[in-house]
Amino acid sequence: MAEQSTPTNLWVERTGTRRYTGRSSRGAEVLIGSESVEGVFTPGELLKIALAACTGMSSDVPLSRRLGDDYSATVEVSGAADRENELYPELNEILRVDISAMDPDAQQRLLTVVERAIDKVCTVGRTLKAGTTINLDIDVDA
Repeated sequence: MAEQSTPTNLWVERTGTRRYTGRSSRGAEVLIGSESVEGVFTPGELLKIALAACTGMSSDVPLSRRLGDDYSATVEVSGAADRENELYPELNEILRVDISAMDPDAQQRLLTVVERAIDKVCTVGRTLKAGTTINLDIDVDA
């Protein structure tokens, strides 16, 4: 039977006008705010970073298996917001990794395995593609 881990609690706390700190029960923190605030990520930027990180982590096993544990990779992500509808209609990723030492057939096989791995295990990408239900409760202190 698989060992179940304790779920990580996540929350944000308001620290100023349009400024929040995102926290996890594992001790991680991220600064969040509007574009006009220096040194913070906007919520939309965090969404994009989550997608890029998920893509990178999902591709890690097949790439390290073929290229070694010390390979370098960068995942760039972009996409303009549609401000009229307040959503990102399209997000574009570029996974940059040097596989030039491999022959073309080996490159294509590796890219196919990497794409399949990302499609199968990138929870963030799968969620964005499928859509999800979001439930909001507002707890008002009396």
